[in-house]
Amino acid sequence: MREWRQLAWRVLWRTLLGFVVGSMVLVLLLRVVPVFGSMVMVERKVQSWFAGESLDIRHQWQPWESLSDHAKLAVIAAEDQRFPLHHGFDFGEMRRAWEASRSGGRLRGASTISQQTAKNLFLWTGRSWVRKGLEAWFTLLLEALWPKQRILEVYLNIVEWDSGVFGLEAASRHYFGVAAGQLTETQASRLAAILPDPRGRDAARPGPQVERRSVWIRQQIRNLGGPHYLERL
Repeated sequence: MREWRQLAWRVLWRTLLGFVVGSMVLVLLLRVVPVFGSMVMVERKVQSWFAGESLDIRHQWQPWESLSDHAKLAVIAAEDQRFPLHHGFDFGEMRRAWEASRSGGRLRGASTISQQTAKNLFLWTGRSWVRKGLEAWFTLLLEALWPKQRILEVYLNIVEWDSGVFGLEAASRHYFGVAAGQLTETQASRLAAILPDPRGRDAARPGPQVERRSVWIRQQIRNLGGPHYLERL
């Protein structure tokens, strides 16, 4: 029995060590090579198969220089205004979200762009303690091994913007018929405004809620200092 216990521990530790080393190597590799897919894309494709449908994944990688500065700023303003300052987790925002929920308000998300990048790139959707633990691990790796600019670049290239539409290039062409580098501030703010529910909202034909949020996002961009804010990444 003791030998079997020792064998089990050895297997467990080797598996854990392999995961740690393997995940670090993967994150380091993706720091320098284009990201042509994500686990969320795979999940959506598998879901469509089980539903008896054929989902066409639209995605095209674009480097940092080809992404609209308006979109970079809009996403930061909408999703994570302390992005250049935190180390992957915005504990102040988490505390405010928790206090709001305890006061009877709706529990709102407090995930940073780093956390969302880790989740979209490496993990699956849904809620579980296992997934949250893995999300925290990959978030720490991204923050330790990637510059902030790379995290935002990958996020903009893999985030879901409609059913089968992933990344800023595909979203720009899908909603507005322009390349990712040609988005206006208004178009970019509308794209950022639908991110909480990308498959249930339309950036090209925004309803009142999306339009109000897009106006708020544009005001937040000005409050952050406009394009100069990107120099902090």
